[in-house]
Amino acid sequence: MVVPYITAARVGNRMSWVTLVDALAAGHTGAEAIIDDTFLHRGEDVLLSRSAWIDGKGVAVKSVTVLPGNAAKGRPSVQGALVLFNDTTGAVEAVIDSALVTRWKTAGDSVLGAKLLARADSRRLLVVGAGEVARSLVEAYMAIFPGLRQIRVWNRNPDRAAALVRELGLRYPLVQAGADLASEVGNADIVSTATMSMEPVVFGDWLSPGTHLDLIGAFTADMREADDRALQRGRLFVDSRATTLHHIGELMMPLASGAITEAKVLGDFNDLCKGMRGRLTSNDITVFKNGGGAHLDLLTARVILAAARG
Repeated sequence: MVVPYITAARVGNRMSWVTLVDALAAGHTGAEAIIDDTFLHRGEDVLLSRSAWIDGKGVAVKSVTVLPGNAAKGRPSVQGALVLFNDTTGAVEAVIDSALVTRWKTAGDSVLGAKLLARADSRRLLVVGAGEVARSLVEAYMAIFPGLRQIRVWNRNPDRAAALVRELGLRYPLVQAGADLASEVGNADIVSTATMSMEPVVFGDWLSPGTHLDLIGAFTADMREADDRALQRGRLFVDSRATTLHHIGELMMPLASGAITEAKVLGDFNDLCKGMRGRLTSNDITVFKNGGGAHLDLLTARVILAAARG
């Protein structure tokens, strides 16, 4: 049997954000995932392997090399692949380009969180950041929240925000560049942050009643995008307790300082997708931390494989 190597070109336009979000939600209504991460270091270079096993869904191992020095040589800093195994036989079903998996997984994770927590009548989206994730977020939010009437993109570098707006504007005329960040946050129904910030860029006092805050960028123990006040004001949820509470600075720092306790984290996808109410009133501020665990890679890989098979 020839095992396919799947890239974006092989999938073509057969992927759907709606299909993916439905699959991610369904994947959290059955058996809970077994998850583990391993790191190997060579100076600044890192090999990260994220593994997940979900009974009935299979096994996935996504391994990526992170070589910061590649940037100066004109090569990608992050490269890798996901190996998908059959749950029954243990056979390898596919090898999938890690960038393809991560692109769909990351935005899909966040828009599922928003579907479960944001107001259904949300009209104004603010994306903080102007990289690849920001591009995917605009596509994903437009698919899951077709009632959006305004999308703002803000970046510390206004030229980067303007460039992304020009590109996206060809498909989504409602995309515009944001101005003052505090004002943009205060006027948004959904705020989605996708930065590499080591310190807060969004502050709780800026958030208006009813806002949903979607935190994506912080993925290490020394990174965060929101201040303590934002977490304190909101009803706080995560995609997975196992991959966020003691692994990501967004939660580790306020937990360590006593600004919040673990009880402040009201639930994760396993709870929300099985019926827990996230938003209780239209005035609630909801906060969601996207940790992007390997179980989400596995569920996303299943959707990608189905799309590749047509």
